[in-house]
Amino acid sequence: MDLDVVNMFMIAGGTLAIPILAFVASFLLWPSALIKIYYWYWRRTLGMQVRYVYHEDYQFCYSFRGRPGHKPTILMLHGFSAHKDMWLSVVKFLPKNLHLVCVDMPGHEGTTRSSMDDLSIDGQVKRIHQFVECLKLNKKPFHLVGTSMGGHVAGVYAAYYPSDICSLSLVCPAGLQYSTDNQFVQRLKELQDSASVKKIPLIPSTPEEMSEMLQLCSYVRFKVPQQILQGLVDVRIPHNDFYRKQVFLEIVSERSRHSLHQNMDKIKVPTQIIWGKQDQVLDVAGAGMLAKSIANCQVELLENCGHSVVMERPRKTAKLIVDFLTSVHNTDNKKKLD
Repeated sequence: MDLDVVNMFMIAGGTLAIPILAFVASFLLWPSALIKIYYWYWRRTLGMQVRYVYHEDYQFCYSFRGRPGHKPTILMLHGFSAHKDMWLSVVKFLPKNLHLVCVDMPGHEGTTRSSMDDLSIDGQVKRIHQFVECLKLNKKPFHLVGTSMGGHVAGVYAAYYPSDICSLSLVCPAGLQYSTDNQFVQRLKELQDSASVKKIPLIPSTPEEMSEMLQLCSYVRFKVPQQILQGLVDVRIPHNDFYRKQVFLEIVSERSRHSLHQNMDKIKVPTQIIWGKQDQVLDVAGAGMLAKSIANCQVELLENCGHSVVMERPRKTAKLIVDFLTSVHNTDNKKKLD
């Protein structure tokens, strides 16, 4: 989630071309501004451009690099309360000849936010399909990647719109039904029963809660300065109410909670599952469930890695996706020749 920002600050002095005094002033007085500069800097460095596209009066915000070519376009869907820039740590290690598209999910960051919008998993799938059609990404089948909530949406998308995609990568996706709830899910259910939506662990409101979220989502334990934690919280606070009252309640509702589980046997494209073995948010046993239900499925379990696979192991994630795409693409070409 926010681990890439944490990593950046560990080496900030050497990576950002900002005068030392300005850096120190921003760090002490406006840490949230420095975080925004960080994302701007890395988008620019990696060649990612931000654009907007509209479906009627609905706005989608996305970033992209490259153009559609011989290889499939890669569309990337982020997790709950995150944004398109969370993929930058992976983009850094992806070949520059690939056409990459990272979109802000419905209700997130630069994409339209409305209390009237359907933010259930089905509703988000339909919105992403509108985005795909706006950009004509499905003119040729593309590769779809999603993590956590984005993985939930990506999996259901593959079931609903099979002709749009050629392959699928799900990174510790939500939406599965387990026989036993882990501690995190038990805690969420307790909060739901008590109607305490203000205490959702994935929506921090204080530096202390941010630190707890980082520990929950990652296997590696970071010692993060208080100012950085405050900056990460400041960036999130304007969005927290909407995430609590609109998005969260929709995606954990009865009609959305297990949508991937209910549709996983409809996924027919070659599928890759990537999961951190030490995931405390979503049980890694979900990888086995998906492998049993999806005919052409490849599972990659990462040692010493938690829920934030994209942030903890960006180089490995990029390599796994590229290797998977290469194997699928080469197999398809061989079938055509045969």
